[in-house]
Amino acid sequence: MKIIIAGAYAIGTYLAQLLSRNNNDIILMDDSSDRLEQLGADLDLMTLCASCTSITSLRDAGVEKSDLFIAVTPDESRNMTSCTLAKALGAKKTVAKIDNFEYTQPELEQFFRTLGVTSLIYPEMLAAKDINNGLKMSWVRQRWDVHGGALVMLGIKLRETSEILNEPLKNISGPNDPYHVVAIKRGDETIIPNGNDELKLYDLAYFMTTRQYIPYIRKIVGKEHYVDVKNVMVMGGGRTAVRAVKTMPEYMDVKIIEIDDKRCEHLNELLNEKQAMVINGDGRDIALLTEEGIKNTQAFVALTGNAETNILACLTAKRLGVRKTVAMVENMDYVSMAESLDIGTIINKKAIAASHIYQMMLDANVQNVRFLMNANADVAEFIPSEGAKVTTKPVKDLGLPYGVTLGGLVRNGEGVLISGNTRIEAGDSVMVFCHNVNMKKIENLFN
Repeated sequence: MKIIIAGAYAIGTYLAQLLSRNNNDIILMDDSSDRLEQLGADLDLMTLCASCTSITSLRDAGVEKSDLFIAVTPDESRNMTSCTLAKALGAKKTVAKIDNFEYTQPELEQFFRTLGVTSLIYPEMLAAKDINNGLKMSWVRQRWDVHGGALVMLGIKLRETSEILNEPLKNISGPNDPYHVVAIKRGDETIIPNGNDELKLYDLAYFMTTRQYIPYIRKIVGKEHYVDVKNVMVMGGGRTAVRAVKTMPEYMDVKIIEIDDKRCEHLNELLNEKQAMVINGDGRDIALLTEEGIKNTQAFVALTGNAETNILACLTAKRLGVRKTVAMVENMDYVSMAESLDIGTIINKKAIAASHIYQMMLDANVQNVRFLMNANADVAEFIPSEGAKVTTKPVKDLGLPYGVTLGGLVRNGEGVLISGNTRIEAGDSVMVFCHNVNMKKIENLFN
């Protein structure tokens, strides 16, 4: 698959690394040779120092034969313009990163398609959705709902209170049990488990279940004592914070602490009193946090542009008794450190945006793709075609590649967990987890 990425910034370089794992033909364009030279020599891609809004340069990159053109420069107008040109020159699909929330309105989708922009990516909105998913369940590190909750994936840190530790999974998660453990992150190791694997203390375990059994999962992992989030304190009032607060449930009481007084004035214009109280101050000031009720706060969300500040602020909030913390960590080098410090939910906008774009490179009927950053694994929702190989045999006889597991499926709107005897049917939505496996191998099973 031929993919052109315009913009060797955070999202573009991360996406290039992600896509290069699958042996795609990738060209990364940027008009700065310095940014291109900073890329690792081990990446399997070509670079082109040129402007993405130059027709000549786009032709030099071979845009007329490209399957996907992705514009992720910091300039929204430049992204839109380059996508329009790329589509006109023959690109099959185009994706533009935007900064304007108004452009995401569903009624504008067809309008942008007529301009040549197949899809829009607004990272702040995607990050806000992940933040709120983490806040709705204080005992969960990560939650992903499939088909409105017909299936639910929960990433949970296991503590001493868990009753399912040190037992082979075949004894605690059989065909008749209402959950499957589909991935385990243990230290720096990622495990796609089989029946003989065991859950250990401090594992980050990914469970696949259905909505009605979420309370059961909460019980067996020993998280019933975690209080639900009602009071939320947000440090940093940038675009991600605004989008998160605007989409938080109404029952949550939110305070935003922002150090810039002019930004505070703007936040008061963007948000009404019911959505949030805006406080001008430094979110690292313990006296201020105490005065504003940190002791009665169930969740602390650090969304400044500085990863170190966010990590330290979350550690401080934990020391002051806040159980649920969320940190925006844009520096990938700090992600594993934040995880080792037990920060909680980690938000990385470029990883979220890259996952959203990732699905467009797949030929099979794929509804959703996520890259589980903490576990270094992919999870995708595949829909098999009529006569696809995956529909011809029970799952146990399919000979799935090592590092792949099928977590569950949705059939006629109902979530079903997959066992070895399950027969997948054409039209099912199947959740596939894989680690260190070329996604194209999985595609061949579903086409």
